[in-house]
Amino acid sequence: MRILIYSYNYAPEPIGIAPLMTELAEGIVNRGHEVRVVTAMPWYPAGEIIPEYKGQLFKTENINGVKVQRSYIWTRKKRSLANRIGFELSFICLSMFQALRGWRPDVILLTVPGLPVSIPATILGGIYNCPVVLNLQDILPDAAVHVGLIKNQKVIKVLKTLESFAYRHATKISVIADGFTKNIMAKGIKADKITEIPNWVDTNLIKPQAKENNYFRQENDLENKFVVLYSGNIALTQGLETVIQAAKRLQHLEPIAIAIVGESKAQARLQAYCDDHNVTNVRFLPFQPRAKLSQMLAAADVGLVIQKKNVLDFNMPSKIQVLLASGRAIIASVPSTGTAASAIRKSRGGLVTSPEDPQDLADAIAKLYHDQELTARLGEQGRVYAEQNYSFESALDKYEQLFDSVIRGSAIAPASSTTIANNT
Repeated sequence: MRILIYSYNYAPEPIGIAPLMTELAEGIVNRGHEVRVVTAMPWYPAGEIIPEYKGQLFKTENINGVKVQRSYIWTRKKRSLANRIGFELSFICLSMFQALRGWRPDVILLTVPGLPVSIPATILGGIYNCPVVLNLQDILPDAAVHVGLIKNQKVIKVLKTLESFAYRHATKISVIADGFTKNIMAKGIKADKITEIPNWVDTNLIKPQAKENNYFRQENDLENKFVVLYSGNIALTQGLETVIQAAKRLQHLEPIAIAIVGESKAQARLQAYCDDHNVTNVRFLPFQPRAKLSQMLAAADVGLVIQKKNVLDFNMPSKIQVLLASGRAIIASVPSTGTAASAIRKSRGGLVTSPEDPQDLADAIAKLYHDQELTARLGEQGRVYAEQNYSFESALDKYEQLFDSVIRGSAIAPASSTTIANNT
């Protein structure tokens, strides 16, 4: 098969969708298929194009057998509606040129976020007369609206229109959790149009390792500490102030150290919050190279998953699979009826606490600190679950089957984009 992946993010971006799409593209290539990726110049999470890609309108690379076709994007560190519109328009317009340069795909895989790119993807589906699979990593605009990122009603209406357009024109929709299925079915999408394929983790790369002689502990003065680790995006859906407030309640337990690994600009805001509240047991540390990710995770005794109380069925943190595979216990400060809580309970790999409740989070951390047999048992159970449910090979099998089914369907009944829209 020839597969075109349309994604805002790709390697070398270190977090979010980029590692997932990179692993998926390279995994598909390793199975004998051809893949080209239409993406932006690397910009996330810093909010600006990284130096080696600046000053270029287009750039095409071959990375591990994948043809990566990049285009310039308008991006600024300051968040504003105008800057976001500039970003979306620049990617929509310029990425189309790259998408039209190259072989005709048998199928297009479009990742969301974000919604506006569904327009060029649908047009390309018509031009190439091929199916479009919409891969939902977040439910937009629900996520942005519920956390207060978008409040303008006109903008919300536009995004909801784009959401409907994307669902209606996709040949199939792949979702990463059952909560996503419930969400979009409530919006009128039929079950037979939806395929659930959980995000995966490379259990050969991410695996339990000893805490002794661990470079991350040694370099960051964490030896002989009970390390509680948060690593990843620091954004509105998390509310990491809850972690800092919990840390303050644990300062009497001197061996407990809270480590927050993330983007430096976001960390600066949290460091100021720590200073204002006299919190001294939180360390802010930089992202680690992917080759060192497993050792960083092994440095922890407990991994954190944090969400605000209004994040329910529109977000599934990919860090859950990674933490489970690392063999470390999880504490998830997340809504009890949400997608993340469901995944933690099924895995038996951690504790679920009330979101935005620092005392509940502090109590859970203290519980695992005082009962390290329970901590170890949760980690072991999580690792077993990850091996059985989140293997990369299993995910590749499912994507291959999905692509094959939509390609065969389009081969039996060729359709223009208009026909696809009418049938869906």
